[in-house]
Amino acid sequence: YNIFVGILQSVGDSRHPLYYLIFSSIVNIVLDLLFVGVLRMGVGSAALATAISQAASALLCFIRLVRTNDIYQVKIREIRFHPAQLRQIISFGLPSGLQNSIISIANIVVQSNINKFGVMAVAGCGVYSKIEGFAFLPITCFAMALTTFIGQNLGARQYDRAKKGAAFGIVCSMTLAELVTWVAEELVGVIVYMLIPYLAAAFDSSAEVVGFATRQAHVEALFYCFLAFSHCIAGIMRGAGKSAVPMFVMLVSWCIIRITYITITVHFIPKIQVIFWAYPLTWSISSIIFLVYFLKADWIHNFERAEQR
Repeated sequence: YNIFVGILQSVGDSRHPLYYLIFSSIVNIVLDLLFVGVLRMGVGSAALATAISQAASALLCFIRLVRTNDIYQVKIREIRFHPAQLRQIISFGLPSGLQNSIISIANIVVQSNINKFGVMAVAGCGVYSKIEGFAFLPITCFAMALTTFIGQNLGARQYDRAKKGAAFGIVCSMTLAELVTWVAEELVGVIVYMLIPYLAAAFDSSAEVVGFATRQAHVEALFYCFLAFSHCIAGIMRGAGKSAVPMFVMLVSWCIIRITYITITVHFIPKIQVIFWAYPLTWSISSIIFLVYFLKADWIHNFERAEQR
């Protein structure tokens, strides 16, 4: 499904994958209710429902690619391994995969330090991560859209349009990230002061848990603009064919520096706020590095230079 979605999004079709995903989600819910609630087939049936729904979304995307009359039509009889294309795909995709894997490992280290502050801290940070997920959605959407937009325009050698689109996407993403963040901040305040007995019960009704979530939001929320900037530049660089750049920048700033900072600082200042500040600090560092590279490097003509070689 993700491979098919990548193909469709690269040609500007983001609507059909969304429709198929909505359909598969509905199928998953219906099958969960049927298998678990009605037929009493047990926990394993929930996994079966997920597998069926994922297969349905992948099949719908594949049918879309087979039946289209555009240049990207998939012809089953012509599917082959092309070594040159495979090397190019790996050179673009492998850095992103390594980056996500390494960052996940770094987050495990961060979580292990949060665990030292007790069960309430773990629960509170978990509550905040749910709220943070909503703020992160527009950032992810803009970063993905910029990758497609930059790749298309650089491929067509529309350099001015690529520059304008990059600047517009960065500004919109940063602005929207902060707007969503302010909404999240207000929502946290409402939960803490008014609606905690009703809404937070899904996580934990303890005031201490909500207190940890609130403290984390108050530290990180105002810095989402830097997170948005870093992800947008990373998306632009991937669209320009320079996927190794965001990998190295995020490896250094979001992994090495973050882990080093937490490990050393928590030892001398054993407060959970120290961990919360690790995120704004490393987001800011990556933003500075990305800004310098974005302004100084000639990423616009990367494909042109590759063709000349």
